[in-house]
Amino acid sequence: MSRTILRGRVLSFHRAPQAIDDSQSYFYLEDGAVGLEDGIIVSVGDFAATDTAGAVVIDHRPHLITPGFIDLHLHYVQSQMMAAYAGSLLEWLNTYTFIEEQKFSQQGHADAVAVDFYDALIRHGTTTAVAYCSSHPRSVDAFFAEAQRRNMLMVGGKVMMDRNAPEGLCDTARSGYDDTKALIARWHGRGRALYAISPRFAITSTPEQMDAARALVAEFPDCYVQTHLSENDAEITYSMELYPGSPDYTGIYEDYGLLGPKTLLGHCIHLNHRETAVLAETGAVAVFCPTSNLFLGSGLFDRDRLIGHGVRVGVATDIGGGTSVSMLRTLDEGYKVLQLRGQRLNPLASFHMATRGNAEALGLEGTIGSIAPGMAADLIVLDAGATPTMRMRQATMSTLAEELFLLQTMGDDRAIAEVYVAGARAKSTLGGL
Repeated sequence: MSRTILRGRVLSFHRAPQAIDDSQSYFYLEDGAVGLEDGIIVSVGDFAATDTAGAVVIDHRPHLITPGFIDLHLHYVQSQMMAAYAGSLLEWLNTYTFIEEQKFSQQGHADAVAVDFYDALIRHGTTTAVAYCSSHPRSVDAFFAEAQRRNMLMVGGKVMMDRNAPEGLCDTARSGYDDTKALIARWHGRGRALYAISPRFAITSTPEQMDAARALVAEFPDCYVQTHLSENDAEITYSMELYPGSPDYTGIYEDYGLLGPKTLLGHCIHLNHRETAVLAETGAVAVFCPTSNLFLGSGLFDRDRLIGHGVRVGVATDIGGGTSVSMLRTLDEGYKVLQLRGQRLNPLASFHMATRGNAEALGLEGTIGSIAPGMAADLIVLDAGATPTMRMRQATMSTLAEELFLLQTMGDDRAIAEVYVAGARAKSTLGGL
């Protein structure tokens, strides 16, 4: 394959910014050149010093080239039920979610939804995501098959749930184990696919199924684990009624050996001091889902407290409880949540969190989330003047931080000028754009 050079302003992070003036945490090129070959970044530098002989040069100036967004927690099977009116988490699950997910038993439904889901990710600049499928193995097959067709690095898994849900959605402790084991064999490590063992949450899994999940984690330590934790007060109360022998909600997962550095825990809003210490000790990741938490009235994530106690933190859309596929919209709502907490999230930290930070949460910082030689060429091109209102504000800006804050505050899919997946154009090749 011939070498391609993307020209434009280039931004990538080395580590989490400690303050808005922490220029050592990132590198920025005013006129940069990112060389791509065979899906990999092969060079990064100033365009003027780059040998372009024999290369295809794509000029994205004056736009900003960054790593693609990474989404740590979403439900692709809920793509068609965003904006479902409900008052709280458990009502929302029973009224809409469990009904919607039963459709994935139907032949062809998962395949159709997967196509639309991936189109939406690309339009919004997300190049990697961690997804819950339904309890039906065919939903997992559709999820990974479509990712493979697009050459996207994706993480996902079948939800294990054997109680407190409609019969058409429940598996059993045995079938959940068997299905998961077969799906791991079929997909984990195939192309860019990675599997996540996915007990939905304590309420929908019996102790027998939690034991089965523990066995899977022991058998497949290179797989991820994903579940939900402390999203809603009623959820916490019910979980403790079902597992009265555990010290707290986190203790349920701790008791079944599900916590570790490859564990992704959605929400983590209402954690006591012991739970926070356990997450820090085990290295499990607390995933901030701001649009979902606001939409369902679940509570306000306490980012500074968790980070201050050594907990690893990521960010995610959580569709369909979340209200947008866009990581830009998610960062905007996250900023507002933290404002209500008295915590000021600077825009450099926001963009780090959605790129390299989330890659670090997955242990994939050597593969995705940064722009450097040897990294996957999963990139996005951001246009801070995508709308008339953004251009009006843009005329008064003078710093990179201002531009990033404008993008996250007012940007959406229109601000994603182009997306590259493994070095190939992905957004401009979508139909209907």
